[in-house]
Amino acid sequence: MLHSSTPAAEKRAALRARLAEGGLLQLPGAFNPLSARLIEQKGFDGVYVSGAVLSADLGLPDIGLTTLTEVAARSGQIARVTSLPTLVDADTGFGEPMNVARTVQILEDAGVAGLHIEDQVNPKRCGHLDGKQVVGSDVAIKRIRAAVEGRRDPNLLVLARTDIRAVEGLPAALDRAKQLVDAGADAIFPEAMLDLGEFEAMREAVGVPILANMTEFGKSELFTRSQLESAGVSIVIYPVSLLRLAMGAAMRGLDTLTEQGSLASAVPEMQTRAELYDLLDYAGYNRFDDGIFNFTLEGSSGL
Repeated sequence: MLHSSTPAAEKRAALRARLAEGGLLQLPGAFNPLSARLIEQKGFDGVYVSGAVLSADLGLPDIGLTTLTEVAARSGQIARVTSLPTLVDADTGFGEPMNVARTVQILEDAGVAGLHIEDQVNPKRCGHLDGKQVVGSDVAIKRIRAAVEGRRDPNLLVLARTDIRAVEGLPAALDRAKQLVDAGADAIFPEAMLDLGEFEAMREAVGVPILANMTEFGKSELFTRSQLESAGVSIVIYPVSLLRLAMGAAMRGLDTLTEQGSLASAVPEMQTRAELYDLLDYAGYNRFDDGIFNFTLEGSSGL
């Protein structure tokens, strides 16, 4: 009911522990707090907050137009409603290294369990678009050092995302990733890898957990959980999948309304009222009301 009873520090410690155990963690992307609750209800390992999804939710393209305030606000809303750890896309850190440190602290205050900082130039663009540009190693390293120095909870997971694979090739990506690990990154997010062999090469090169981005319509094939686990991947995100599913259903529903004049034929595809109420924990709120607001006049003076 209301917010999760699990403190943010416990979520961070739990994420660290799960990564240490090995295996693959699956983090679907939540486009709002309600979808984050659904992710938890379905038994996934964590929740991802995508910069592309936040941009789209605001009616904007993913080209670096969102602000730290907007990202922190939505991240906090999502992190607070689930006991799962929340991993957030912090783009390039919203400025120079000092800004990166502040970004980390603001997102830490929002209750997230981890975040990733990337090495694109400002303004950045979607990692699966052509024409990306990356900063030099010195700037990329400073961003990660600032992120690591900025955190106050040592369990906050700092991932370094590198987009250099699509710009300069795999050898450059391996070199950049090793530099970022040396700078203090807890894990590596190599964007737009082309095949499982590249993930394997990255994991072997860095010796820390790596993250795979399974975004539809991108440059990476949509590998299965078992394939990624066999390649040594520790975390897989599905950043825009739920938004795409929801918007696809919305498009078809509106077409049905236009063509048929009502949504009667689409009702079997909808979340029921009972399912929505269960996800929102209406029963818990009712018990809360019973315990606090109900009263009796027995034994009173009637005054």
